[in-house]
Amino acid sequence: MNTAASMPSPAVVALRASRLSKHAQRKRVNAIALVLSLSAMAFGLFWLIWILFETVRLGIGGLSLSLFTQMTPPPQDENGGLANAIFGSVTMVTLATALGTPIGVLAGIYLAEYGQKGWLGSVTRFINDILLAAPSIVIGLFIYSVVVARVKSFSGWAGVLALALIVIPVVIRTTENMLSLIPNALREAAYALGTPKWKVIMTVTLKAARAGVLTGILLALARIAGETAPLLFTALSNQFWTSDLGAPMASLPVTIFKFAMSPYENWQKLAWAGVFLITMGVLVLNVLARTFLRNKH
Repeated sequence: MNTAASMPSPAVVALRASRLSKHAQRKRVNAIALVLSLSAMAFGLFWLIWILFETVRLGIGGLSLSLFTQMTPPPQDENGGLANAIFGSVTMVTLATALGTPIGVLAGIYLAEYGQKGWLGSVTRFINDILLAAPSIVIGLFIYSVVVARVKSFSGWAGVLALALIVIPVVIRTTENMLSLIPNALREAAYALGTPKWKVIMTVTLKAARAGVLTGILLALARIAGETAPLLFTALSNQFWTSDLGAPMASLPVTIFKFAMSPYENWQKLAWAGVFLITMGVLVLNVLARTFLRNKH
């Protein structure tokens, strides 16, 4: 038997060596990328866990029944709570969501179903992208100049308008994206049965995308729940209980900002309790949003 004939040629040996070298190089690059990715994840998780730990440690001690039943106290008064701030935040966030959601959903439907190629759709998307990227303080200053400066009074309604302007672009983007993911076969099947377009949108596409749309609404609600800057220029604050949206109204983020910057221990304790409430509320909203999104798939 000729053993020389069964041996690979030098070209084959060189090709195999080159492949092994490239494979080893790819494995080294993959290992380095994996280590860097895990390090970045660990770095982010470290700060996140630390923030959550401090929030729970400092905030849970301030929880009591009086926190939800008493008004914000004067300095160095051990009695008091955040009832007026909690009520103001819940009121303004709820009204802003109720005001911004229909506008956002309808605009998202137009962009997904009617405005895919027209100039109006392109302009709307461009403006929506600007609103998504705009700092919330800019929106607060805009409402201040348009509403507060003209009526010469801070008010809860001005705060509602500022928060609604933050809700609208988030809901528009989410609604458009969710409707764009619906297969055209569903629309064509409905059209084949003679269904008008408006009814196809209401009973087929929007129904199929409802989980994603609800997710966007919940995420928008979670975003405005902790906004401080727009409310500083619009609703300002109020130490007392009020349900009059035409007057300055307390809110949890502004109260936290004011109390946390103060030198008084009782205010700082209430500020941490407020931080805990907002953190837990936003966490619950995000969990609900993730649950809706999971059920969609």
